[in-house]
Amino acid sequence: MSSVDAVNQGVTILGPLNNQTRKILTKEATAFLALLHRSFNGTRKDLLRRRDLRQTELDKGIVPDFLPETKHIRENDAWKGASPAPGLIDRRVEITGPTDRKMVVNALNSNVWTYMADFEDSSAPTWDNMINGQVNLYDAIRKQVDFQQGEKAYKLRTDRTLPTLIARARGWHLEEKHLTVDGDAISGSLFDFGLYFFHNAHELVKTGTGPYFYLPKMESYLEARLWNDVFNLAQDSIGMPRGTIRGTVLIETILAAFEMEEIIYELRDHSAGLNCGRWDYIFSVIKKFRQNSNFVLPDRSSVTMTVPFMDAYVQLLIRTCHKRGVHAMGGMAAQIPIKDDKAANDKAMANVYADKLREVRAGHDGTWVAHPALAAIATEVFNKHMPTPNQLFKRREDVHIIGNDLLNMNVPGKVTEDGIRKNLNIGLGYMEGWLRGVGCVPINYLMEDAATAEVSRSQLWQWCKHGISTAEGTKVDKFFAQRLLKEQADELASKAPRGNKFLLAAQYFAGQVTGEDYADFLTSLLYNEITSVGPGAKL
Repeated sequence: MSSVDAVNQGVTILGPLNNQTRKILTKEATAFLALLHRSFNGTRKDLLRRRDLRQTELDKGIVPDFLPETKHIRENDAWKGASPAPGLIDRRVEITGPTDRKMVVNALNSNVWTYMADFEDSSAPTWDNMINGQVNLYDAIRKQVDFQQGEKAYKLRTDRTLPTLIARARGWHLEEKHLTVDGDAISGSLFDFGLYFFHNAHELVKTGTGPYFYLPKMESYLEARLWNDVFNLAQDSIGMPRGTIRGTVLIETILAAFEMEEIIYELRDHSAGLNCGRWDYIFSVIKKFRQNSNFVLPDRSSVTMTVPFMDAYVQLLIRTCHKRGVHAMGGMAAQIPIKDDKAANDKAMANVYADKLREVRAGHDGTWVAHPALAAIATEVFNKHMPTPNQLFKRREDVHIIGNDLLNMNVPGKVTEDGIRKNLNIGLGYMEGWLRGVGCVPINYLMEDAATAEVSRSQLWQWCKHGISTAEGTKVDKFFAQRLLKEQADELASKAPRGNKFLLAAQYFAGQVTGEDYADFLTSLLYNEITSVGPGAKL
């Protein structure tokens, strides 16, 4: 028995096998996944239990602050993160989206600097989506991703250098149930990272960039330490110098906001900076403090980037990154062009321009867009106000953020019935798409993904829990929420094509908006509905 076969003892694939699956799940690749799982899954589970313990403290009213035990890291000005890697020096406009073949071609053909290929919030983790996404990126890196769909040909452009590719793996909390090691489902994070890295790391270096990643949903510097350990073992295993991998961390949880410097420190040789994951951040604030009436927020439309707790988060992130010599990336512009209403489209695009102007003036080194049409707007703003490749030289030493600034919930606005119905529509619309295997859904000319669906359901839960009254004078309680939910679900189901899953989405949603049960993540709640676990095949 070869060493690879020996390692693969205990590995079982429970998803359907075909030529595409076998192209990615080679014996060597699955042996690499097994190595990662056996080395790190125990630590991952311990860190998830630590999250639960932290939540218990928050539920008792203990609010977070900067950690006293890591004060020496924050106060030591000598250490820095890694210098920007090849292809990541200038990141002024990044496009993000799922890894289906059409999106991969369109994103790489866009006039942007990088493409974040997303296995996480904008992808529903069906087996086909996850495996085919790996195939599509494998082919794109080797310039063999062109394909024909009907009469339309999708081909990579050859008139310019393509955007740098960055892959976003799933968060530590998610599992990939279609592949088990020694009887346990592998971590979704390790599955996504491992397959992409194993197949593509050397090829990416050969073409002038490297294996680069976005790292989501972290809640502590210890979770960043785990990623750093994964990176080191992965590089050692294939004979690649340490520091070749780079990871950009999405600061999209309130707890991570108090540990930004520590997170960069843990990843420092592999750090490519931090990103403002704005919608997940709002979700995290509501989720973590959902039992605390002092953290009740008004309609989602009132929670802008300029309210106190969001502004403090942005300013601290930029100061922290530039102090440590790494990029501070801005947030998502989720708008979709409105083709049939020029006035409405002009207004929407003006809002995009204003948002990107705020970001570049604050000191961000780049920003995100969800649609190729928005790239020109973001580029215009950043080219005008950031003539240099980045703004790492803007130290923002004028910024002085304390813990209370990050927890300042002085947000003007009210809870309205219209806001409730919009949240229901967004939550139902996203969940219905997800149950069909679609991870991002256009709703009212905005591209909604898991983050915005989480904000929607968490706000509804929060308003019910604390008995908030709407601006119209109606108390938000379980019965009111369920009545509106049924109305919205029935309306959406009646207008959608036959075979839609709105009523199934409503069944799941009903348990999440009453101020009682609260799932850790919607994606975890729904995952079993989109798995296709078979009898299993040994390698």
